[in-house]
Amino acid sequence: MELALSNTLCAFFRYNNGNKSHRFYFLIIFGLFLCVSKIRAQDMASLSPSELKKLSIEELMAIEVTSVSKHPEKLTEVASAIQVIRNKDIHRSTATSLPEALRLAPNLHVAQLNSYAWVISSRGFNTLYANKLLVMIDGRTVYTPLFAGVFWDAQNVLLEDVERIEVVSGPGGTLWGANAVNGVINVLTKSAGETQGLYASGSVGSMLRNNQEVRYGGQIGDNFCYRVYGKHFDLNHTVQADDQDVADKWGLYQGGFRIDWELSKTDNLTFQGDYYIGDEKTVPRQTDFDGQNVLGRWTHIFSDRSQLVAQAYFDRTWRRMPTISFALATYDIDIQHHFSVGERHRVMVGVGYRLMQDDTQNYTTAAGILPNERDMHLFNGFVQDEISIVPETFKITVGSKLSHNIFTDFEVQPSVRITWTPDKDHTVWGAVSRAVRTPSRIDVDYYIPTNPAPGAPQVAGGPNFNSEKVIAYELGYRVRPAQAVSLSLATFYNVYDDIYSVEALPGTLTYQIQNGSEAQSEGVELSGNYQAASWWRLRGGYTYLKMDIRNKPGHDFDPTILANDAEHRFLVQSIIDLPWNLNFDLTARYTDKLPRVVPDYFTFDARLAWSGENVELSIAGQNLWEDKHQEFGLIEIPRNIYGTLKCRF
Repeated sequence: MELALSNTLCAFFRYNNGNKSHRFYFLIIFGLFLCVSKIRAQDMASLSPSELKKLSIEELMAIEVTSVSKHPEKLTEVASAIQVIRNKDIHRSTATSLPEALRLAPNLHVAQLNSYAWVISSRGFNTLYANKLLVMIDGRTVYTPLFAGVFWDAQNVLLEDVERIEVVSGPGGTLWGANAVNGVINVLTKSAGETQGLYASGSVGSMLRNNQEVRYGGQIGDNFCYRVYGKHFDLNHTVQADDQDVADKWGLYQGGFRIDWELSKTDNLTFQGDYYIGDEKTVPRQTDFDGQNVLGRWTHIFSDRSQLVAQAYFDRTWRRMPTISFALATYDIDIQHHFSVGERHRVMVGVGYRLMQDDTQNYTTAAGILPNERDMHLFNGFVQDEISIVPETFKITVGSKLSHNIFTDFEVQPSVRITWTPDKDHTVWGAVSRAVRTPSRIDVDYYIPTNPAPGAPQVAGGPNFNSEKVIAYELGYRVRPAQAVSLSLATFYNVYDDIYSVEALPGTLTYQIQNGSEAQSEGVELSGNYQAASWWRLRGGYTYLKMDIRNKPGHDFDPTILANDAEHRFLVQSIIDLPWNLNFDLTARYTDKLPRVVPDYFTFDARLAWSGENVELSIAGQNLWEDKHQEFGLIEIPRNIYGTLKCRF
């Protein structure tokens, strides 16, 4: 092994042509790796065969996920491309925010635009206003109808309390509805009963100037558990290519609670909420935002073959940007019933209603949203039947969602999924799905200027804009070739229609937002976990994406602005347990060049930690390969070094 690594090192030096900074960091990692290999090889010799078999890959094989079928099923048997980021994976990374944690999913393209803005997508169409990915936090949808995407700076959770993050590649419209076109992110936090006691954390560093977190969980009686938390952080500015500071420092305060109450052996109630307020030092005017949400969920178990879940939430968000302010109040209710029919049918039906009340104020007449206020109603119902053709071996899942929105009336999103599991180590699956991205306010109500002069050029909204559509074909294979290895391969071919365009109306200077583009994409997603030893685990993956975006016949638009995706991406996370309660963790990633402006880049994060009975000390570095690099635009993301103290009682 050491000879192979030495050859790799020599090849690296030849490739980098004398780049001293790259050599310096590589030598540090190389030296640590050799030290760890020698130390742990001695430890391995003293382990018994039974101890060697205690691999966390077993835990991975037993993980149950809910984002594909809305009911628990084994990760190894789902008919979808899904990655699970566990609490362990987050804890053993350098992530301090939800977008940074999402970097651990190989099937996501995660790019940092500046100190506070992120661009995140799955399977293409990655732009500043990425709008084909549905994101949920404990069942609460967090996309904004302003542009059908996500304000990532406002989505904050206490990472210590995250149980797992399920990332589904491909359409999920049959169960989750509009905007689940290219994928679904479902962030699931631990129950209050799993977060008992006191947790406190403090960090200081360069880019992460400071971060404080505190959470307390308690119990009243035998069946009532609760937790409360608060957090605050300040992030430093990013830089331009000439090392001048960018005006994007920002900070946020957030607090919240969760209650889990076991009313009886058949009834459980969850009630939770959050409050946050933040500001971003943007120019010419500071951006301010705040929000509040509350969610209640009641689960009733009729039997081991029948269960009812009713959920309701209220979510208010407000944001004042330099040219516009945006206030949104969302009321949502959803009811699902899972039940079995005979021995071969597992049926799920559901209905839901959502009201989004939007109030937008334009601070300039150069561009804006009209009308200022809109009430957006969304009704939906779905049915899904999981049919066991050959018990525990072959099943077919068919279903469809029917929804109604104020812009395009009725939408239908069906899917068919097939799973073949000949034995516990092999699963083959395939799927055909249809999903839609319903119009946002920017698609329909965006005007440039808001008060046009007669005969002058203008953009006059998109009153006839229809939903964007995709037909997706997927084929996947999961295999466990050895006890310590699990691999997953997913391939896809997507056909998109009625994609966004802005085109001149014939014979006029008026432009309107239309559905004048179409696209095709194809790709491969490979991921895996390898428990190299009881003290060393590797996880990661590779993604290939090829897109072709073009005008529909008779339309004239530059469709290349609709996507800025890397063709190749690679991620590997190494988790190593050292002697003396030390941990050494690395996460390396490579992103191919983007079609517009951004070159390819490689970087890695590292973390060294010591854990005592109630205390953990760590030092971490992000983006260590170079002192700064671009990820999605001209702004450079700098290196970040920070230290953290955590206490658990």
